[in-house]
Amino acid sequence: MSNMKNSKYATALAVLLQMPIFKACEARTLGIPSRMLAYYCQKGRIERVSRGLYRVLDIPTDVGLDFEELVLTASSIPHGVICLISALCYYNLTDQIMREYWIAVPNRDRSPKRPHTRIVRMRNMTLGQTKVKIGKYSVKIFDRERTVIDAFRYLSHEVAIKALQMYLRMSGGSKPDIQKLSKYATLLKVSIAHYVMALTT
Repeated sequence: MSNMKNSKYATALAVLLQMPIFKACEARTLGIPSRMLAYYCQKGRIERVSRGLYRVLDIPTDVGLDFEELVLTASSIPHGVICLISALCYYNLTDQIMREYWIAVPNRDRSPKRPHTRIVRMRNMTLGQTKVKIGKYSVKIFDRERTVIDAFRYLSHEVAIKALQMYLRMSGGSKPDIQKLSKYATLLKVSIAHYVMALTT
């Protein structure tokens, strides 16, 4: 087989090689068959992360190793949203170490299996869902307020209180939004008013 420069797929492949990650369906749209993806995996240009998802190996990502694996894991899960410990680590709202990648999926979905990953099935996946760029990756994650409220729903009391405490101490461009926090607490049926009062007086 000819090398990439001489390949009739070179132009289309060059488009994909500008992306940190891409999907097999995106390759097909550009006219690149699956056999070519397998070939470039063998050549070490790309890596198959999971079914239908590929990572470009020689592109700088500007992401630390832990977060790179996190975003790749999240991207490989349909409807997956970074949550709980992983989101708390991203927002610097915990002293916990991210030993697993915490990903939320809709309650109706089956729990996919991924290495070093904790899948949490949740209802109301739209509340507080946002997108952030981590390095060159764009991933779905729950915002700070949803993450703090979810800590009270799914994590230990100690971790949740610490997250709330760190959230309330935020300053600069990331000041706490007590109104939004209270709204999320009401919608998710979590009582935090007495904690907020104790930590702000």
